[in-house]
Amino acid sequence: MSLIRIDRNEIEKMDKIQRLHLINSCTGFKSANLIGTISNSGQSNVAIFSSVTHLGSDPALIGFIIRPSFTPRNTYVNLKEYGYFSVNHVYADIIAGAHQSSANYTSDESEFDQTQLEAVYHGGCPVPFVKGSPVKLLCKYLNEYLIEENGCMHIIASIEAIFYEEELIDEQMHLHLEKGKVVTISGIKGYLQPVLLKEFTRATIPPQADITSPLPQIP
Repeated sequence: MSLIRIDRNEIEKMDKIQRLHLINSCTGFKSANLIGTISNSGQSNVAIFSSVTHLGSDPALIGFIIRPSFTPRNTYVNLKEYGYFSVNHVYADIIAGAHQSSANYTSDESEFDQTQLEAVYHGGCPVPFVKGSPVKLLCKYLNEYLIEENGCMHIIASIEAIFYEEELIDEQMHLHLEKGKVVTISGIKGYLQPVLLKEFTRATIPPQADITSPLPQIP
């Protein structure tokens, strides 16, 4: 298989849609999360994001990227107003509704009403979660940092609570997302379901040869 090279000047001359597909897919698979918010007036919102990342475990922090001047701007307004939001893992059965949530709905339209996604509430919290999601986080807005090069905002939040299906957790408190049919995103249009290949022990010098689980049979 031949290796093709595309330089920056060629990328900048590409059609906008082609450039979107190329640049969004060349960096690898991304997380697929639905962020649920509520405004001070009680209007709920849910939108798909592929930029949620782990920032630290002590304290437990996450971050994600948002461009306030573009969609999903309702998410940004709501989380700034209310201060809390939910992060819900997308699983195989809801990918159509999750993808549709990226459409440019108005601020008075809830994506829960416009898609197949259903809102559910936990522990008396008014922040909407996504029904059926196997792993859900309640998060608190902490800070934001402007990325001057493209106008995006890096949102920083703390994890206030974690909800997960019991069968996903192991004795080391590792969540096996593949058991919950959690998907990942490729580019801006592809949804894939990962398969666990191996689990390794912590890397050491010299390296250890043992692993914690065998290689499964892949059809």
